[in-house]
Amino acid sequence: QVQLVESGGGSVQTGGSLTLSCIISGYTYTVAWFRQAPGKEREGVAGIFVGSQWTSYHDSVKGRFTISVTSAKDTVRLQMNNLTPEDSGTYYCAATHRRASPILEPTQFGDWGQGTQVTVSS
Repeated sequence: QVQLVESGGGSVQTGGSLTLSCIISGYTYTVAWFRQAPGKEREGVAGIFVGSQWTSYHDSVKGRFTISVTSAKDTVRLQMNNLTPEDSGTYYCAATHRRASPILEPTQFGDWGQGTQVTVSS
């Protein structure tokens, strides 16, 4: 089983930036970031194939968020710029040993981190 530990959440104002980190222990093929706001479904924000650097983004974050993996393939980061209140929620790192589809669905991922809170105020 893969262990995932997130960090980097916090509170910022609109237009601010945050970088989330997910430390990975174990083999993964796809790692993704999901977010969930109160009363809403969990949605895929960005994903990456650890070995090939292929990436996928939700339309709402394209051009603002960047997902990356370290050369050691042990940390996946999510750089979030120009944040808005709609980006607020709990962000989860998720992993699978399979090739996930470009449209990231929670059911594709079997390993999850504990979540980190992101709050963007107007």
